[in-house]
Amino acid sequence: MICVVDSGPLYAVADRDDADHEASLAALSATQRTLVIPALVVAEVSYLIGTRLGPHAESRFIAALARYEVEAPLAEEWARISQLVEKYGDLPLGATDASVVALAERLNTSWIATLDARHFRVVRPMHCAAFDLVP
Repeated sequence: MICVVDSGPLYAVADRDDADHEASLAALSATQRTLVIPALVVAEVSYLIGTRLGPHAESRFIAALARYEVEAPLAEEWARISQLVEKYGDLPLGATDASVVALAERLNTSWIATLDARHFRVVRPMHCAAFDLVP
């Protein structure tokens, strides 16, 4: 099963004091999941880890990315990301979360690893009725 990873679980795994650390670690360690991380998520999490936990933690996060698939948006997906940001502007959804949706649509998966159920339960993807969220 392919699961697109949002920022929340990645940050929670890096921060052992985060309330969602254990649940996120379990979700991202599940062997039956192929985890794919959008490049915009990598940028967001790198920034958060660097500013909150410091450069050593950020360096460990970046090194750990070698175990995962990281996907940049395709040229044609920027229009979809823009459309999602506009459509869900009242949330606000934002480009990073919209890139998670666009990648899930490209990979034809309903599975999203996120701590942001508020956003991802509202968004209606083009390829399925709703997202399946973990943890």
